[in-house]
Amino acid sequence: MYIFSADATARKDIDDDVKTGQQVPFIVYINFVDLFGAEQLCKIYLMRAGFTEINIHKRKGVAPSLLADERVIAADQAMAEALDGGYHIQMFDDF
Repeated sequence: MYIFSADATARKDIDDDVKTGQQVPFIVYINFVDLFGAEQLCKIYLMRAGFTEINIHKRKGVAPSLLADERVIAADQAMAEALDGGYHIQMFDDF
């Protein structure tokens, strides 16, 4: 699993808070074994969510030992969702 810190620009109005052309920060969890593939999936999922001009700032691999620890998964709901569904996108509230 990889965790990405990224910025992306809204290509359309998403809701009352995100308007067309606005740049928004994200943290994205991708449950994939290969960094290159995980990075491409991160971009694709953000594009499907209505964003473009995606710029990934940080990349971090999650140690397999953490993914096997039930206490870690129970404490991190985003990681649990990514393990279950393959990915999780979290938009930062204070942009």
